[in-house]
Amino acid sequence: MDQLWSENLDASTDLNLVAGYQKILLFPQHKLIRRGMRGRDEQQLDVFSYISPEQRVPHDHPLRPLRTMTDEALKELQPRFNKLYAKTGRPSVAPEKLLRALLLQALYSVRSERMLMEQLSYNLLFRWFVGLNMDDSVWDVTVFTKNRERLLDGNIAEAFFQAVLQQARERSLLSDEHFTVDGTLLEAWASVKSYQRKDAKNDVPPDDPGNATVDFHGEKRSNQTHASKTDPDAKMARKGKGKEAKLSYNGNLLVENRHGLIVNSEVFEANGTAERDAALVMLEQIPGTKQVTVGGDKGYDTADFVAECRNLKVTPHVAQNLERPGGSAIDARTTHHAGYAISQRKRKRVEECFGWLKTIALLRKVRHRGVFKVGWVFTFAAAAYNLVRMRNLAIQST
Repeated sequence: MDQLWSENLDASTDLNLVAGYQKILLFPQHKLIRRGMRGRDEQQLDVFSYISPEQRVPHDHPLRPLRTMTDEALKELQPRFNKLYAKTGRPSVAPEKLLRALLLQALYSVRSERMLMEQLSYNLLFRWFVGLNMDDSVWDVTVFTKNRERLLDGNIAEAFFQAVLQQARERSLLSDEHFTVDGTLLEAWASVKSYQRKDAKNDVPPDDPGNATVDFHGEKRSNQTHASKTDPDAKMARKGKGKEAKLSYNGNLLVENRHGLIVNSEVFEANGTAERDAALVMLEQIPGTKQVTVGGDKGYDTADFVAECRNLKVTPHVAQNLERPGGSAIDARTTHHAGYAISQRKRKRVEECFGWLKTIALLRKVRHRGVFKVGWVFTFAAAAYNLVRMRNLAIQST
């Protein structure tokens, strides 16, 4: 081709034309090249789309059974939703959509609601789960803030949790006789700098008013004399001897021993006895009057807790703390039964629940302040865990 081109040149040929043709040969345009079977790397903006999000999501996607169970639970909450909203006024975002979006935040470890709305704007899977069409606009992130108080006052998290639990009960997935209880520390959304004396004046050092230098070394601090200025409900606590103390809440779970599903949850202030206090509250809420068993670690092996359990017709299968002054609160009358060994083996399942809540649902450090808001999020995340667990159990049974 170069030879043919050179033979057709004459002295009057424009040099710019020659340079332009050489440029085309060196840097050819994709429209001048025949690619054969190779597809073109082009994107044409379509005016219309004839494929819905429902068609985009595979039929065997793991979210499909979760969406079915979630819609069934939300259907039970319709009367409660109707009481939370006025009959007149501008329509707001449906509470069902808000709760489905918060479920996605827990299931996919989305660290903030602002990032959740960003994902919801372009993620087709998220839009399908929430119930948005391709052209529907997403709401502003502040909608969560404005509706959180409404959902908190309506106790929606507990109602949703109970609706999910009822589905597990109808599928015979729950044990009504054998349980496990345990607690863990949830780090609060507050820094150690905010932990100041309750009677101290709010003096800000002049070096940096925005992030003042605080020297608390050598100062004796306790929850009786100090409190967090950021989150007064958070208490300074530590997991054990030799561990650092952090501003925390105490999250507690009651798990049934058949399939490891969460049947109750409580969030208390980390005051030192919160685990045993929360355990008694959850055990008292077990329906029925027949004798049940509860497993636990050595922290529950106290005379007061064991006595209260027996008053509630609960047999305490707690681990023996033989190093405690006075010895263990339970004796061979309890430990010689085969059921005691089974309870001690099954009680490890509660750690799987805490592991999921802290790593997947991102509750290792909570993003809300106040014991009621933290309790709401903790209960809602427990419902999300039950949904995932029920889906996995259904897959195992097929």
